Amino acid sequence: MITKEELRELLHSTETYRVERTTSTGDMDKFQEAICAFSNDLPNSRKNGYLIIGAYDNGKLSGLKVTDDLLKKIASIRSDGNILPLPMMSVERFEFPEGDLLVAEVLPSLLPPVRYRGRTFIRIGPRRDIATEAEERILLERRTSYMATFDAMPCLGASIKDIDTEYIKNDYLPQVVDPDLLATDKRDLKEQLSAIHLYDLEHDCPTNAAIILFGKNPQYYMHGCYVQYVHFAGINNGGEILNEKQIKGCLCRMLPQLESFVRDAVVTSRPVPIGMLREQTVFNYPELALRELLMNACMHRDYQSNMPIRLYQYDDRIEILNAGGLYGEARPENFPTVNDYRNPIIAEAMRGLKYVNMFNRGIERVKTMFQENGNPEPSFKVDKITAFEVVAKPTLSLNLVTDKEKVTKSVTKMTEKVNDIIAFCSVPRSMTEIMDHIGMKHRYNVKHRYIDPLIESGFLEMTIPDKPNSRSQKYKRALT
Repeated sequence: MITKEELRELLHSTETYRVERTTSTGDMDKFQEAICAFSNDLPNSRKNGYLIIGAYDNGKLSGLKVTDDLLKKIASIRSDGNILPLPMMSVERFEFPEGDLLVAEVLPSLLPPVRYRGRTFIRIGPRRDIATEAEERILLERRTSYMATFDAMPCLGASIKDIDTEYIKNDYLPQVVDPDLLATDKRDLKEQLSAIHLYDLEHDCPTNAAIILFGKNPQYYMHGCYVQYVHFAGINNGGEILNEKQIKGCLCRMLPQLESFVRDAVVTSRPVPIGMLREQTVFNYPELALRELLMNACMHRDYQSNMPIRLYQYDDRIEILNAGGLYGEARPENFPTVNDYRNPIIAEAMRGLKYVNMFNRGIERVKTMFQENGNPEPSFKVDKITAFEVVAKPTLSLNLVTDKEKVTKSVTKMTEKVNDIIAFCSVPRSMTEIMDHIGMKHRYNVKHRYIDPLIESGFLEMTIPDKPNSRSQKYKRALT
């Protein structure tokens, strides 16, 4: 608590954001608003605030007599529930010849914003006011900076036996620690892990990050720590379930499984006709883009939630949903140019294991890969508070050929026309004769869709091969 000498100096202090003087003894709203404002400490001075009752604005004492009832009344502010989170404060009576002073000393809160009856009060110099939305966001961000992230916290109840120490020693540490340093490090494993935030020496247990990354059974401590895949027939959850799988385990074991599963079960390919006798292999989704999205989901998800990462596949889209919305500095208005890490230790470990790069280029790379594969651009639904959702649609090339009957008829019709042209050219035919025979009027289309592919494939040949554009050019069936 402040001393009597310090209080005399404070009565005339120019640090007005730290001091509120009043002669009133009954305006409880005013007192609680002041305590709320001091708790929020918007200037981030890290200095205590003082509500001084019994003094004028110029520092002169009013001659107040502080009674025990008044002392109890002001002290009850701390726990009456109107100010939340509860303020850290102390109340003291000081006696002077000119009168008494009642001083409420308020510590800056470690959990801002602090609200009085739902409103956030702050100090702006000598003035008290309600915080704007931007000011309240500053306080929220400060709150997160005061608190350890979930992955850095101890996993109470776990022990060193609950993590795969052999994998850590033989595979992980050599990737993230310089080999020379590792060779000379004589500390025991717990101390080594503590240095990279994977072990809490004070509580003698692994951190949550260690359990998530290397735990033998992470779902025992974090129930939603897995990926749920469901393939529905149709375009909603009411369709028949075609395939279902739960990919479980710690991240160092689960991520390779996830990569293989995406490659083998989610990404498919098929040949699509792009011209006569020409086909192109088209993939429904770019494998590396889906991998990037799932790695980001594992890295950024809220592991305190019991909801697993959901990978749901429908006929017309894939949805990836993970617990935890945008975090920290990342907000809907600046996404994806600004990034922040809910799980910085997990993110760093995944970077060390070469699953992510942490260059904040993931979203743009995903968009580029979808574009190059012929898919529509994926949509990112970032307006949800408790979840992050990505919706990706299959390649446009496959959208054009999803009706198998249409594809079969189209290919059959094209094959019939090809055979007709070959048979018709049993004797040399001009381009005009061929066009008239198959009922097509556009010379360019006939030449590039039928004649050129048939020549390249050896079914037709030109009568004047040295002059392919000759007016006298004719085409005949090649000898076999």
